Amino acid sequence: MKHFAMTGVAGFVAPRHLKAIRDTGNTLIAALDPHDSVGILDSYFPGAQFFTTYERFERHLEKLRRQDAEPRPDFMTVCSPNYLHDTHIRLALHTGTDVICEKPLVINAWNLDSIVELEAKTGRKVNTVLQLRLHPTLIALKAKLDAEASTARREVVLTYMTRRGQWYHTSWKGDEEKSGGLAMNIGIHFFDLLMWLFGAGERSEVHLARPDKMAGVLELERARVRWYLSVDEHDLPAEQRAAGKFAFRSITLDGQEIEFSEGFTDLHTRIYEQLLAGNGFSIADARPSLEMVYDIRHAETVTSADVHPFLKK
Repeated sequence: MKHFAMTGVAGFVAPRHLKAIRDTGNTLIAALDPHDSVGILDSYFPGAQFFTTYERFERHLEKLRRQDAEPRPDFMTVCSPNYLHDTHIRLALHTGTDVICEKPLVINAWNLDSIVELEAKTGRKVNTVLQLRLHPTLIALKAKLDAEASTARREVVLTYMTRRGQWYHTSWKGDEEKSGGLAMNIGIHFFDLLMWLFGAGERSEVHLARPDKMAGVLELERARVRWYLSVDEHDLPAEQRAAGKFAFRSITLDGQEIEFSEGFTDLHTRIYEQLLAGNGFSIADARPSLEMVYDIRHAETVTSADVHPFLKK
């Protein structure tokens, strides 16, 4: 059994990690969050030590490290706001703990270089969560693409819409300095997916850049991708809203729809299973999409006829 610490345990994504830790037969022994609405711990790990200040949490971990006390965390799961990921990764490495960090690893890709150096110095490893690479539909799509002999560039349309209320824009998620903006906070998984499926980026244009929606086109080694991201509920297809579903994920490949809104229930558990078996996703896996998103965030919007279908409405 492995022992875990966690930062950001009161956050939106933390329950998926708590479930994954439990379902893989492991335990949480320490957690940090400045907010104390963490009653969810009673459903998973009521015995975990809980801290509301970084300083006390850091001292606790350092005490365990220096005294060689048991149990000590084998992993730290980082679910804190994006701008804190770098700090919490460093804390884990300095206190002798491997890391499982939610997306994005960092907001600015150049910060990865010093983390790689710290990995080498401490002998510890940083893993990240790229769960779309484990989605059954997308695994099957990649296998099909890899088996094809054709080198023709495919035509791809990626659409991701999810409902977020007004709270989103007043929280840290709506602050680009803290979240990296919509392309980083919402889009990073999808840009990683596109590069995983179709190869490295060669050219990018941004056609729309608003706090609640973005769109553009990417030219990858094996695909030209028109993409659209939105947290505006009104963008959702009427049939989705009528069915009470408030997320829509779609890829069309040469005009053929590959809808993958379902199948997300246990992806974090699969991430943990693979990681604990020695097959986690590394900094090297995460770097290309982080660099791509940095370019998208800082690009000027351009006018083009080659836009996502939603921009033609």
